[in-house]
Amino acid sequence: MDLPTTTGFQQNMFVPKVHFELIPIKELVSNQDYQRALSIAHIRRAVENFDLYQINPVKVSRRNGINYVFNGQHTIEIVVAASGSRDTPVWCMIYEDLSYVHEASVFADQQKFVKPLTPMETFTAHIEAKENKYLMIQDLVHSYHLEISNIRQNGNILAVGALEYIYDKYGYHVLDETLRLCLGTWEGERFSFSANILKGIARMVYAYGDALREDVFKERIGQLSVKQLTRTAKERRPGALGFSEAMVIQYNRRCKYRLSLQRLYSKNLDEYIEEEPETPDEDDAEELDEAD
Repeated sequence: MDLPTTTGFQQNMFVPKVHFELIPIKELVSNQDYQRALSIAHIRRAVENFDLYQINPVKVSRRNGINYVFNGQHTIEIVVAASGSRDTPVWCMIYEDLSYVHEASVFADQQKFVKPLTPMETFTAHIEAKENKYLMIQDLVHSYHLEISNIRQNGNILAVGALEYIYDKYGYHVLDETLRLCLGTWEGERFSFSANILKGIARMVYAYGDALREDVFKERIGQLSVKQLTRTAKERRPGALGFSEAMVIQYNRRCKYRLSLQRLYSKNLDEYIEEEPETPDEDDAEELDEAD
């Protein structure tokens, strides 16, 4: 696309009238009514993984000599918690020409046209950064002759967020067994590596341990197509837990050593109570219907 030629004066129309200052956090105010409530859990997680290079400049509207934060209230509280002092300075992007109403409008729309990174884009960037966890996940996937890819075809895993979730929540060995069971059951069928199926298998592996027999799992669960399993799971309950239940029920059919559904919830119960609700793979379900 050909871009129109602009003069220096016209170009300046696209440059905000701001300057940068290092300001101690104690001199910043972020109690405006339009601000959202602080998330203590978010602050705690950020402090536990504090990275100086992830700190963004705080946007400040200077009105009547007071520095009002209209973008970055969590940033300053993270720095306070990490440094232990409100005397710690942060870089601030100072606007001197905003009214309170304009601030609120900018705050409301600040994320409106921001395109968030997809899990695949984030994972790829971590691989490029040669971060150990992501390299381990990638190497594990490759050890089964599978690929992490945006292209849906047999042998490819699109649900990279699920791989990271399982690794973080249950550990490397549960992820390893999850991939082995999934691959052995459906032989790399393109829809078998959905987030809910992977998480559902991982939940079973973690809950039942050695009581979950690999040969029985592959034989019993393999009797269901991915589409049949998905429909049964949706009838049970939303998300990965519905898939776990559906697979346990299928596993127990004419099986001498049955798995208790109760055990699916009883091991580390607090973990399941605190877990955020999981959403169904709606896109996968639609594609499954179209694939028939």
